[in-house]
Amino acid sequence: MLREKLYCFAALAVFCVCGLFPQTSQAADKFKVLVVMSYEENFVWCKDIKDGIDSVLESSCDIRYSYMDTKTNFAGGQKKAEEAYALYQEFQPAGVITVDDNAQSMFVVPYLKDKVKIPIMFCGVNAEPEKYGYPASNVSGILERPHIAESVAFLKQLVPSAERIGFIARDSSTTRGISEHIQGKADKYPIKFVAFKLPKTMNEATAETKELRKQCDALFMANLEGLPGEDGKPMTKKDIIPVLADIFNKPSITDISKDIKYGIFCSIAVTGQEQGGTSAKMLMKAMQGTPVSQIPITRNYKGKPMINVTTMRALGIKPKPGILHTAELVTTEK
Repeated sequence: MLREKLYCFAALAVFCVCGLFPQTSQAADKFKVLVVMSYEENFVWCKDIKDGIDSVLESSCDIRYSYMDTKTNFAGGQKKAEEAYALYQEFQPAGVITVDDNAQSMFVVPYLKDKVKIPIMFCGVNAEPEKYGYPASNVSGILERPHIAESVAFLKQLVPSAERIGFIARDSSTTRGISEHIQGKADKYPIKFVAFKLPKTMNEATAETKELRKQCDALFMANLEGLPGEDGKPMTKKDIIPVLADIFNKPSITDISKDIKYGIFCSIAVTGQEQGGTSAKMLMKAMQGTPVSQIPITRNYKGKPMINVTTMRALGIKPKPGILHTAELVTTEK
């Protein structure tokens, strides 16, 4: 009887130990992931992408974020890239996610592409991947392709009389990529793109918006964050968009969901959550053993219809009621 009790006790002890240590081991075996963002930590786009990454990796990975701040200080981007590489060497991650175009040209290409064995997944890239030599032996990811054709078609539904549309965005590698993408598909849009403006300052943006008002029935506002004001300091979209929307005083569209609340009329919006979540899933697949060569470059597909009803009423636009039921309705932020 005593022998049987000792045997049961020993078996129970083994069971408890076996039940305990896998949890400890699992915690110790978390993948280390470095995320390098092109822009600032408080930039809404970066926050949305972080949400997408965290939703996939937070429970199973030790994640560190590095921000290059190139929207407010492009000249300092190279130094920030050096700091990100120093962090990479110290942290020794199992995988890396790099966000937006500047992180590719300043960080991935000079430091990691075809130089290290760990997988790197990009997201938020607007240029064609060949610009950076992608795909590479250790690089794949998700391209950011604005739902321009869909947004223009949505605008045409809401404002059938619109025939000519302009484009305005702060001059950057990202917006030049968007502009080139649009011009390469000019014959596919139901409203004709007739002018492209890439201002470097807010003063240029206001002057060019006045020109566009004379030429166009509608305006596509892409990324405007960071335009320097008269004092030379970078302005926020919250300050820029209402001014330009008021000057243009006609329907406008965008590809960024957060910009609708600043006075832009409508959009089929891209989401940072999709960009971050998709790149995170691709990286996890690679860290778990799938060769990067078997993880092809993809693009975003999800779009969210949005209408600013404050702007709609101010412009006297009266769309068919059925269209309104399909969209997320927002009001201009005060």
